[in-house]
Amino acid sequence: MTGPGLRLDKWLWQARFFKSRNKASQFCSNGRIRVDGEVTGKAHYAVRAGQVLTFVLNDRVRVIEIVELGHRRGPASEAATLYNDLSPPALEKKSTKQDVQSPARRDPGSGRPTKAERRALDRLRGNPGDDG
Repeated sequence: MTGPGLRLDKWLWQARFFKSRNKASQFCSNGRIRVDGEVTGKAHYAVRAGQVLTFVLNDRVRVIEIVELGHRRGPASEAATLYNDLSPPALEKKSTKQDVQSPARRDPGSGRPTKAERRALDRLRGNPGDDG
């Protein structure tokens, strides 16, 4: 892979993976990104077209092939032309009824629950708390 290169942090910023170049630089400096399978801890690492970046962002593994180097940080439609997304499909987390708990509803103006009401709610939910 010959030809001109561009700083890794600058390319990530131009491709809109990060809102600021400073955040992209910190991400690279922490060694949280791989270039062609090798971990790099340098924000100034020169990337070129054809290289593959692998990193975890927002709890999702991203595998990105660099198609071209940008000249500016343009709109999202322009940034999307800088790379091919080779990432595996995101796993959908199935929510169960236990995962989604709505907060307890009380009538407006009824105030805080009494100790007896709180203990009754605890028994109903299955966690005994400080009953004794």
